[in-house]
Order: sequence, then C-alpha cells, then structure tokens
Amino acid sequence: MRNDKHLAIKLRKQGNSYSKISKELGIPKSTLAGWFAKENWSQSIKKELTKKANYISKKRLPFCIQRRREEFEEKKETFRKEAEQEFPSLAQNPLFIAGINIYWGEGDNKSKSCLLRISNIDPRMISVFVSFLKIILKVPEEKIKIGLILYPDLTEKNCKNFWQNITKIPSNQFYKTQFIYGKHPTRRIENGICMISVSSRKYKEKVIKWIDLFAKNFYNK
Repeated sequence: MRNDKHLAIKLRKQGNSYSKISKELGIPKSTLAGWFAKENWSQSIKKELTKKANYISKKRLPFCIQRRREEFEEKKETFRKEAEQEFPSLAQNPLFIAGINIYWGEGDNKSKSCLLRISNIDPRMISVFVSFLKIILKVPEEKIKIGLILYPDLTEKNCKNFWQNITKIPSNQFYKTQFIYGKHPTRRIENGICMISVSSRKYKEKVIKWIDLFAKNFYNK
C-alpha cells in the first residue's frame, strides 16, 4: 500500500479534485478513483465540485461566445482585406472577371453561409468557374465538390462521366446524386444540373468582397 494515501484522503476531504491531488502528490487519477469511488463522503465532494464547475462554466459561457464571435469577425475582416489588396492586380484578368460575374449571377450569396456554390446546366460556365476556383482562388482540388441533380430518365453514370470530363474532378468528390421526380419526367436537361461547391469562409468572403469592389469600380466608371 502506498504510504501517501493518508495525504490524498486529507486533500480530498478538503474538497480537492482528483486532478489537483494527482498533480500535487504524483498519484495517478486511476489510483485515486480506486480509493475513493465507493466512499460516500468522496461522492458528495464530487457532486459539489461538479456543481461548482457547472456554475463557473455557465458564468463564462456568454463571454466565450462573445469572444468567438469577435474572433470570427476578425478572421472575416482579414479575408476581406486580403481580397481588397489582391483586387487591383486581378481586375484586368478575364478569368477573374468571368468567375466573379458567374458567382454574382448564379452563386449562393448568403453571407451567413460559408458555402461557395453555383448550379448550372451549361458545361462552359461550369468549366470556367472550376478554373476560377483553381487558378484565381487557388482552391486545392480536393476541396472542390460536385453534386448532380437529375431527372429519373437520365443515366447517372453517363451524367457523372460527362461532368467529370468537364470539371476534371475525381469521382470520389461527387456528392450523392439527387433525382427530381415529377409527374412528367422528360429529357428536358440532357446532362442534368451540375453543382460546384467549396466550403470555406475565406473563399466566400473574398468572392463577395471582389464582387462588391467590381460593382463599385464599374459604377464609378
């Protein structure tokens, strides 16, 4: 038997946690649990410690939430400043102009969402936007995801092959295909609707800022 158990008992009865006793005496917490787990007085101390920890946690929670919000806003502002600094050197690049205008017209512009996403049936537009992601935004290819929306009379495999050839994105980065079931399913869209998406607050903030700068620059001219 360890000769420091009496010290551990004394510290525990003073209301100390296993972690504090372990740190002070060098006794593993598993050993302390073995000694005290069945002791009613120790369980009472545990309840008091838990109650105290919960109280402190509740008091701190609003401050933690506020701090996270502030940090989040600081990050977004950093991304917007980066976009503003990059805009002059990109403003004359045809791919840049095409990309931000495609997103302006076709993209998900909800500021609360970190999803950068467009949907379209035109393979030319999809191809240009994927190039914009890779070359202008420098999005790693593995972050680009593809989703298809098909009518039930379309062959999923053929449509996937078609859009994979257009985007050059590996098949394992395709989401599960969605099917539209209507009363009169017809081949109205030959290869389905292709959705390109990237989940990133950084890229979303940059594109939204670029669109804003482009619009202001256009109106000023």
